[in-house]
Order: sequence, then structure tokens, then C-alpha cells
Amino acid sequence: MKKNRLLAKWLNNDLSADELAEFKASPDFEKYQKIKNYTEHLEVGDFNENAMLANILNQKKETPKVIPMYKKWMFRAAAILVLALGITFAMKVFVPETQTADFGKKTTFLLPDNSEVVLNSGSELNYRRWNWDNNRNLELNGEAYFRVAKGRKFEVHTNLGKVTVLGTQFNVKARKNRFDIVCYEGRVKVNYADSQILLTHGQGVSFENGKQIKMEITSLKPEWTDNQIAFYKENIRTLLDEVERQYNITIELNSKDTISLFTGKLPANNLDVALQIISTTYHLEAKKVSKNKIILDEK
Repeated sequence: MKKNRLLAKWLNNDLSADELAEFKASPDFEKYQKIKNYTEHLEVGDFNENAMLANILNQKKETPKVIPMYKKWMFRAAAILVLALGITFAMKVFVPETQTADFGKKTTFLLPDNSEVVLNSGSELNYRRWNWDNNRNLELNGEAYFRVAKGRKFEVHTNLGKVTVLGTQFNVKARKNRFDIVCYEGRVKVNYADSQILLTHGQGVSFENGKQIKMEITSLKPEWTDNQIAFYKENIRTLLDEVERQYNITIELNSKDTISLFTGKLPANNLDVALQIISTTYHLEAKKVSKNKIILDEK
């Protein structure tokens, strides 16, 4: 009640210095200020003054109805509150929602139709709640695992290509010039450049720099969901980029061999073991120069 009284007095520029300070300290002040600034600039259209005057004079004179000033304050305060609620609702419904997973972390969440998404480290997903059941479109930057609820067409857009499904489980990774898609259940349709490929249960495909790479799938779900990083014919720089995301570290590579391809798995929860595997495979020596920086030198 006190909050509404302060709002009404503020709208009428009738607050004392102490009351104004108290009102400005409230968490909703910035929102009220924006709404007030907006409503103060609203304008009405032109009207015919002579016609309006004639209409008033021809009306039966009645005793004017006086509305107490405090009621005017309350009416205006109520109008602003309704407008604020409307703006809040519109923001939640129409503005795209963004889910992120920072380096070294994973994020699991549900979409409006209860489809489940798991974002891998260093990834971002955008979608709109509005009309979701008829327009299940998402924009992915990074890697995500989807368990899609049955319904209309479900599309995942990336900067490298598009994946379309109708209720399934699949993994999508779009990193730099590498685009990996694995279907774990149902069917998915992959669009990449001028190519279109249909994947079924247990099938996967990769594209890198415009070339298609056939994948061999041996797991029932993405390895990274079980704290393992799986690679299939990927160079050391791509491998180290993923290690940096998983452990939220920086790795400096001093090696002439950046072409040899790696196929295998690294732990995502034991940095020492991961560095040992990389060092042994590429004949490197790992040095920790700080808590978050590693240098890999040739032996």
C-alpha cells in the first residue's frame, strides 16, 4: 500500500526529498522511470476545436463530477502497473531466449514442449517461445545434445548447416569449419551447402572445409555427457580448442606438426591425464606456467 502511495505521489511530482530518495532506491524504480518517459512522449491526433465546442454547448448541462486528486493518482498508478505487466509479458513471449554454457561447464534445460537440451562447454542456443509448437526453430553456436519431444518439424540452424528432425535424439556440433551430426534415435535430415543427407539410428556424418567425412559411431549417446571428449580424425589445434573449452584454460602450442589427425577419447574431468595422452601422441612436453595456462613444447 505504501509503495502504491509513493508511486502516485511521484507521478504527481509531490514527493518530499526523503520520499523521493526512498522511491528511487526501490528495485522497480528504473522500470517505472522508463514507462513514465515513454508515456510523457505520447501524442494524440489533431481534432476540430469548433466542432467539439459546439457539441459541448448543445449537451444538457450537468453537475460536473469531481474526482478526488488521490483517486487520479491511483488511476494513473494502476495504468502504469498494467502497462508494466504487459511489457514484461511481451518481453518473455516475443524476445528470443538465450541459453549458454560457459567454458568448463555444461547446461541442461527444457524447451517449451519439454524437449531436453544439454549444451556443451562454450556453446549458446537461441529460440523464441512465441508459437513454439508450430515453429520449433533454434540457432546453435557450439555443441548440443537434443532429446526431442514428438511434434511438428524441429530445426537446428548453425552457421555451417541445418538439421531437421521429427522426434529423436541427436547431437550437433558446429565449431569453426567443422560440422558434426550424430543420430542416436529416429531420423535426422542434414543440410550442408548443396548436400542433403538422411541419418538414422547409429549413423553420423562430419563436414570440414567443404569435405564430407564418414563417422563411426560406437556409443549410445554423446561421450561428452559422460565427461569424455571424443575426436574423429581431427587435427591437434581442433583437439586443443576443445580441451580449452572443457577445462576453461589456455594452451600454447609450439609444434611443427599440426596436420596429424587424432581419433580417440580424452577425459573431460582429469586435465593431467588428458595432457599426458596428448603429449604422448604428439611427442610433446606439457608445462603448467600458471593455474589456467599450459605450454606444449616439442621434445
